[in-house]
Formats: sequence, C-alpha cells, structure tokens
Amino acid sequence: MVSDESIGGRTVISKTATILMVYLGGASHSLTEIAAVTGLPLSTAHRLVREMAFCGLLERVDNREYRVGFPLRAIGAAARGATDLEAEASLVLQDLSHTLDADVRFGVLRDEEVEYIEKPAGRRPISTFGQNGLLPAHATAMGKALLAFSAPETVRRLLLCGLRAFTPHTVTAPDRFRHALAMTRLSKLAVVRWELEVGRSALAVPIFGLDGHVIAAVEVRVEDPAAEVSTVYPALTVAGRSLSRQLAYANAACQPRGSYTSLRSGAPIRQKS
Repeated sequence: MVSDESIGGRTVISKTATILMVYLGGASHSLTEIAAVTGLPLSTAHRLVREMAFCGLLERVDNREYRVGFPLRAIGAAARGATDLEAEASLVLQDLSHTLDADVRFGVLRDEEVEYIEKPAGRRPISTFGQNGLLPAHATAMGKALLAFSAPETVRRLLLCGLRAFTPHTVTAPDRFRHALAMTRLSKLAVVRWELEVGRSALAVPIFGLDGHVIAAVEVRVEDPAAEVSTVYPALTVAGRSLSRQLAYANAACQPRGSYTSLRSGAPIRQKS
C-alpha cells in the first residue's frame, strides 16, 4: 500500500497523480482497489475518479471498473511510437468537429450494428469505444456507408432479420433499403434524415483499407442534409481520405498486407477477402 508520505502534500494534483500511478501496470481497477492501493479514503477516491472520468482521463468499463482514458493512451502511444487507430481517428474527429462546429462520429461495423466514438460540438471531450453502446447500422448514416461497401451476405443477413422502425422515417422496406445502399455506392455518401431519432440527420463517408475493403465510416450530424451537403461534404470527404491514408500508412509499416489493427485492442484483424 502507498504510504501517506509517498502521496506528498495530499493536494488534488498529488492525489490524482497517485491514482494514475496505479495504472502503470495497465489493466483496469475498481474503486475499492484504487482506494486500497493509493491509501486514499474510499469517498475521496470515488470523487476524484468520477471527475477524472468526466474529463476523459479515466473511462468506466462494463464491469464497473475504470481504465486509462483515450487522452492518456494517445500520449502513451505517441511516446512509444505505437500505432493506435483509435488515436488516429480521434485526431481527425477533433479537427472535423472544430471545422464544422458539429457532432461527428467514427464507426466500425460489428455484425449488424455500429460501434463508434463521438466528438460532440464545442469543447466537450471525445468519447471512446468503451463508453458508447451499439447503434443499428440500417438507421444511421455511418452504418449505411459501411453496409453499402460490405459483402452482399452481410446485407442479406440484415434483411432476413428485418429492419426495425425507430421513427416513421426509418427505411424498412428491403427494396428501398437496397436502393439507398446503391445510391451510397455511387456517390460514396450516405444520407440519413430522422431515421434513428426525429430531428437528427447525418451525412457519412466510408473509409477504405489498403486492399479496398471498407473498414470504417465518418459521420457528421446536420440539420438539413439537402441544404448542408454542399458545405459539409467537402470537409467530410477530406477527413475521410486523410484518415484512409493515415490508417493505411500506419498499418503498412507494422502489419502484413491485408491486416489492420483493432480499434479497441491493437491486435491485428484479418480482413475478409
């Protein structure tokens, strides 16, 4: 256990630093473990950990434990020269959100749903994959951008399960849905208007890997897709192409051709041929 002397002057900064030192070995820890290792009262550890999670320094995982948040992981990755695709995507989202003053998302396909990170407009911090739930691919712009360039079997499985209507505007008819995907393939732009939530619309572009497979999508929230496409689409396209290049170059340097780093764990993911 860390002694009171080792904690220093017991200032907020020293207590925060002591909590972060717990993660030198990696992994995740519960509040009880953090309090025990640092020697802090449980109530103090609870308050500080919650504040650190709110700022993004820590993030809560499913088992009620906390792990190091994205900003610190990004700093660590830069220091050791490691490739972190989540970090690469987050940098692009930061720039895109600032440029358009809009909510932006980066999503990857997980079966028939989309796992994503999000940068809200303004000064709010970017989220991580561990913070967000899954979104239905058929009712989101980033999901349609992914499905449009996925294997036909993926779309077929989705249609066999049926398309759930979240609002009166959700496209659920198979022929209309296939038409929407065909238009996305032609334009490389997915458009969704009020399909998941009434009042929420979005535009999205796909991101491709070295072998031409779609690996992710970037989405921007808009009020009126038709009116804003001329403004949003150029910035969205630049961001998508930039991220495609960054991910391709980063992975080409450290992975066999056709292999990409997991956005969550850093482990290689073999793309289907």
